[in-house]
Amino acid sequence: MISAVLAAAGMGRRFGSDKLRVRVGGQEVWLASLKALQAHPRIDEVIVVAAPGRAEEMAAQAPGARVVEGGAERRDSVARGIAAASPEAEVILVHDAARPFVSPEVIDRVIDAIQVHGAAFAAVPVTDTIKRGSESLPRAELWAAQTPQGARADWMRQAFLNPPEGATDEAEALTAAGFTCLPALGDPANIKITRPEDLPMETRTGLGYDIHRFSEEPDRPLWLGGIEFDDRPGLEGHSDADALLHAVADAILGAASLGDIGEHFQNTDPRWKNCPSRQFVQASAEMAERQGWKIRHIDVSVMAERPKISPRKEEMRKVIAEMAGISAEEVSIKATTNEGLGSIGRGEGIAALAIATLTR
Repeated sequence: MISAVLAAAGMGRRFGSDKLRVRVGGQEVWLASLKALQAHPRIDEVIVVAAPGRAEEMAAQAPGARVVEGGAERRDSVARGIAAASPEAEVILVHDAARPFVSPEVIDRVIDAIQVHGAAFAAVPVTDTIKRGSESLPRAELWAAQTPQGARADWMRQAFLNPPEGATDEAEALTAAGFTCLPALGDPANIKITRPEDLPMETRTGLGYDIHRFSEEPDRPLWLGGIEFDDRPGLEGHSDADALLHAVADAILGAASLGDIGEHFQNTDPRWKNCPSRQFVQASAEMAERQGWKIRHIDVSVMAERPKISPRKEEMRKVIAEMAGISAEEVSIKATTNEGLGSIGRGEGIAALAIATLTR
């Protein structure tokens, strides 16, 4: 039987906030690490060591895992996790909750090495030259330790009966207890999230589309891209009917998985009667920002027989950039006619497509 202890009691002091709560791949860091262990076919049980006061909360998010409360230091927390492992465990692994990208292959190699040698830790060969002062250390002999780390269950229990102060990982505790702990090949992708810059950037794109017919009111203003054109009549709609901005708002909302413009600004709501569509774009950008997203680029294509877009394209780019909280260089606007084809080609209205690129 193989037990795995997930060390999730850290406070993230170097990160500046609770790094285990940051999302990667749509889930919190510690949950991604937990699922990697639970999904491995050779691991029979997982014990999560939670920060003091958070065991109940984490247990609700970790069905199938046993959750115990950690101690003041990492070695204390790991010792509690080891103590909670099944008495039938033959091997005990320890994995950092801040390493959410561990692969099944790395876990396999560590388990295999433990079964042969008794104790092992995931590690990658050092590629940089490491110096102590002016002295260069022999690079061929150096490894950068990762997790999981572990050993025979009886070795782990003995090593953590009284783990040495200052031990930074399980391999050090095992060595201090007199056991030989050898490296097993890890993976450079198995990074530990220590600082914000360690987080991979998630990128999403959203597509927005809108179309409005020209109004039968001869004096209705024509708004497009947040600016008013002299052409009359304008577009028909509950708000100012700015099809370009509606497409932009939908693209932003779509990239952030926040629904669509119709859900947030219903055309039956009197609050939005003749409302400037810049409010929709600004609100959509703010909603995305609250979810941690940053708008990186907006690309718009306008399909219209009139008005002429090119003379005012730069003005529109600046206005849209201001709404979205980005620079004009991060906004692209293109325009085309429909060559006389379809409703747009007959001059009955205007359509717009927008793509928004967001990261977090």
